[in-house]
Amino acid sequence: MGIKNLTQLIKSKAPDAIQTEGMYSLKDKTIAIDASILIYKSLANVRHNQSYLTNKDGKVVSHIIGLFHKTIQFLSFGIKPIYIFDGKPPPEKKEVIMERNKKAHASKLLMEQTDVLEEKQKLEKSTIRINKEHVNDLKQLFTLMGVPFIQPDGEAETYAAHLCKTNQVYGVYSEDMDTLSFGSPILIRNCIDRSIKRKDALSVFSLKDILEGFNMNYEQFVEVCILCGCDYCETISKIGNVRAFQAIEKHNSLEAFLATLEPTLIPPDYLQKSNKAKELFINYSFPDYNRESPPLDAVNLTKYLVDDCGMALNRVQNALKKIN
Repeated sequence: MGIKNLTQLIKSKAPDAIQTEGMYSLKDKTIAIDASILIYKSLANVRHNQSYLTNKDGKVVSHIIGLFHKTIQFLSFGIKPIYIFDGKPPPEKKEVIMERNKKAHASKLLMEQTDVLEEKQKLEKSTIRINKEHVNDLKQLFTLMGVPFIQPDGEAETYAAHLCKTNQVYGVYSEDMDTLSFGSPILIRNCIDRSIKRKDALSVFSLKDILEGFNMNYEQFVEVCILCGCDYCETISKIGNVRAFQAIEKHNSLEAFLATLEPTLIPPDYLQKSNKAKELFINYSFPDYNRESPPLDAVNLTKYLVDDCGMALNRVQNALKKIN
């Protein structure tokens, strides 16, 4: 989910913090990529005859083919990707995960009850969940492509932000706005300006410029994000992104703002939970994970994509030409 309506708040209060750039501007830069975003998109959007892409044995390969083409695009622009897979989430996210699973189950039941194709496909997207098999498939793909990947003990966007904060990568490619809450200096997203039709266009968010536009320090920004709504803490009724910003702008801290509210308006243990959320956003650390990878194995990569994934040989060869 990320942070509710944070993009709109940044566009309003710090518009200069968002720049539109082409992929070519990232040439020779190393980018940490939140793999889950691209996996979901591939599973939801890569279709053939109104169904998932499958191989000859009926195995879904949409995620493999989708990530292969996306990685080829990165490499063809001279971008050096490091894919980050999700590890174990913190206990504070348990309620959010349970709610998502509940909604997925409800969507699956509704999907089975409708015969309307468009409605079925819409509901089906809500049932998608990334599993261990998806991740293992992509680890095999990236190994053959010679592309590094990491599965840390924690969430992908947290570790990706860590890599950016410690200057090990230029930026983080993700659609989750909480990447900024975790302190990533640079967040790279698909272009949010719908008037721009270029396929290589990206929106690049600068945390430094956001803080300047908000006229806040990083800790205050995180408190705005928590009030907007995050995965680790419930929201306060009638507090949206605008009121969240105004609350911290006026009172300077979340605790001071809460002191102005009627106790009945504040969810139970909210201060304790919000403090824990802030700790998760700000005070985290990771060990250094090995991200070395073998060189591109074009022969076995081609065999894997053609024989195991059902891709046409000429499509694989043409794609590899873009990086050779």
